[in-house]
Amino acid sequence: MAEDKQPFTEYAARANRRPDAFHWGWIVAGILGVLLVVSLLFWASAVGKMRGLESLQGKLDDANANLAAAQEENQSNQDLVTNLQSQIAGLKQEQEASAQVSKGLEDEMNADLASKDVTISNLQGRLTVTILDKVMFDSGEAILKPDGQAVMRKVAAFLAEHADLQIQVVGHTDNMPIRPDARSRFASNWELSTARALAAVHFLTEQAGVDPRRVGAVGYGEYRPIADNTTAEGRAGNRRIEIAILPPSTNGLAPSALPPVASTNPPSQNAQTNLSAPAQ
Repeated sequence: MAEDKQPFTEYAARANRRPDAFHWGWIVAGILGVLLVVSLLFWASAVGKMRGLESLQGKLDDANANLAAAQEENQSNQDLVTNLQSQIAGLKQEQEASAQVSKGLEDEMNADLASKDVTISNLQGRLTVTILDKVMFDSGEAILKPDGQAVMRKVAAFLAEHADLQIQVVGHTDNMPIRPDARSRFASNWELSTARALAAVHFLTEQAGVDPRRVGAVGYGEYRPIADNTTAEGRAGNRRIEIAILPPSTNGLAPSALPPVASTNPPSQNAQTNLSAPAQ
C-alpha cells in the first residue's frame, strides 16, 4: 500500500523552503531608503560647501577691493608728501635768496648810511634803519629837516632797487610831556610820534618816488623805549624814527624793530596808530 501523503503538511514544508518575496521587498526598500538619505546628506554637504565657497569668494573680493583702495590712498599720500617736500624745498630756497638779498641790502646801507645817528640792524629777519630825531626834526616838531630829507632820499634809492619790499615807518618819543606851546598841534607823544612817521612817509612817497601802496606809518609815542628815560642820553636814544623793511608777504603793523626795555612810565595806556600814506 502506497505511503499516505499529507497534502497540508507537504504544502507547508514547500512554503517554508521558498524565499519570502515580501520580506525581500522590505529589505530592498530599506536599502534604497538608506541610500537616499546618504545621497541627501552628501547633497546637503555639497550645497553647504558651495555656499561657503561663495561666501569666501565674496569676502576675498571685498578684501581685494579694500586692498586696492588702500594702495590708491597710499599712493595719493605719497604724492602729497612728495608735493609738500617740493614746496618746502622751494620755500627754503626762497628764504635763502631773501636772506642773501637782505644781507646785501644791509651791507649797502651800512656802507652809505651808518653813522653815530643812523644805525642799520637786522632783527628777526627785519632790516631796520633807525634814525635819531635830531637828524630828522627840531625839538617838538614834525617837519623834516634838510639832513632828514637827505637820509630819506638815500633810503628811497635803496628801496627803488627792491620794489617788492614793504616799508613801515615807526615813530618814537621819550617820556617828556609835550611843551605847552606845542599842545595845540600834538595832544600827546602819540600824536607827535605819528606825525613824525607820517612826515617821513609823505616825503618818501611825494618827494622820493616810493609807491604809496608799499608804505605805512605807526606811532608808539613814549611806550617803546630802548634806553633809560631818566637820563638825557637815554631820552635822546628813545627819540627816533625806525624804517622797517619787510618781506612782500608781510601784512599789518610792523612791531618795534628793537626790543623794549623797562620804562618808568606805566604802560596801561599804551596804544598805536596806523595811518597809510594817501594815494597820489
